[in-house]
Amino acid sequence: MQCDEVMKSDVETISEESTIQEAAGKMAAANVGFLPICDSAGKVLGTITDRDIAVRAVAKNKLPADTKVGEVMTHEVIACRPGDALGVAEQAMADHHKSRVLVTDLDGFLIGVISLSDIAEKEQGRRAAITLRHVASRETRT
Repeated sequence: MQCDEVMKSDVETISEESTIQEAAGKMAAANVGFLPICDSAGKVLGTITDRDIAVRAVAKNKLPADTKVGEVMTHEVIACRPGDALGVAEQAMADHHKSRVLVTDLDGFLIGVISLSDIAEKEQGRRAAITLRHVASRETRT
């Protein structure tokens, strides 16, 4: 199975110039905890998660309406390509302890997102469980 067979292509994104209040609002409306951050052309610059907002902004008393997404975003982009085997996405999740990977073209433009739940829906339970164990190991690292 290939990444483009599993990915979600209808993905909410946000600009690094938007506020974290806007990001949280988009997350709430879409019922997600993660947004890719893209420039105006659709090239991925990073991501922001509900955890980024909590740990990098709220815990440091930054005002949601005044704090830009770019101030608290994760700059590291973990991505695969649409034609990659799904195992490439699973390995990226395991290696980087992430529950989501972006799907981009060769130039870094967003095409979709694959989450651990997408894999669980499409793959046999054992494979998804193995990936989950690798992703979750970030919680037990010392």
